[in-house]
Amino acid sequence: MRLFVTGTGTDIGKTYVSCGMLRQRPIRALKPVMSGYDPARAAESDAGRLLTAQGSAPSADAVAAMSPWRFSAPLSPDMAARHEGRAIDFDALVDFCKSAGPALIEGVGGVMVPLDDRHTVLDWIAALDIPVLLVCGSYLGALSHTLTALRCLRVAAIAVNETAFSPVDIFETAAVLARFSDAPIHIVRRGATDFASLSTLLGAE
Repeated sequence: MRLFVTGTGTDIGKTYVSCGMLRQRPIRALKPVMSGYDPARAAESDAGRLLTAQGSAPSADAVAAMSPWRFSAPLSPDMAARHEGRAIDFDALVDFCKSAGPALIEGVGGVMVPLDDRHTVLDWIAALDIPVLLVCGSYLGALSHTLTALRCLRVAAIAVNETAFSPVDIFETAAVLARFSDAPIHIVRRGATDFASLSTLLGAE
């Protein structure tokens, strides 16, 4: 089984949800593109956390194998790459993911984050043509952001990741989304440790 995990924006909980799923079902994971990466703190990066969730040592070499396109600036990938005089080869990115076999592939930022001068994460998803898990929040404004993403995505499921200190009830958020989407909706409470229902998206053992 292959699954692409994307979000409605940056810092929405993609890695948190992905790690929870991997602890239940430790298959291969990829984080092909990362910005804001500090090699001195590889274990704390998104890729490092994914490796730890799989039970693997989050060494710099292991992170490099999982995440070939790493950039130091905490910017969109196209901007971060430009700061280093580099660019993401979109075809190579797609080929890297396709050659991985069964895997959880975590995207970068939100659905429409630019990867280069012409491609966004949405183009990446379309090129892979695999099931998609959309991670969203429960903050004020999350409904608009999530419904906008759903307009351009076909999703296998939605994970509503509870936003800290939000005045919006997570169950009400899920109920509203259910009126606009037929996709299964999974509620992820703060500090959740049980990701069994979401991990079924990764297939059987």
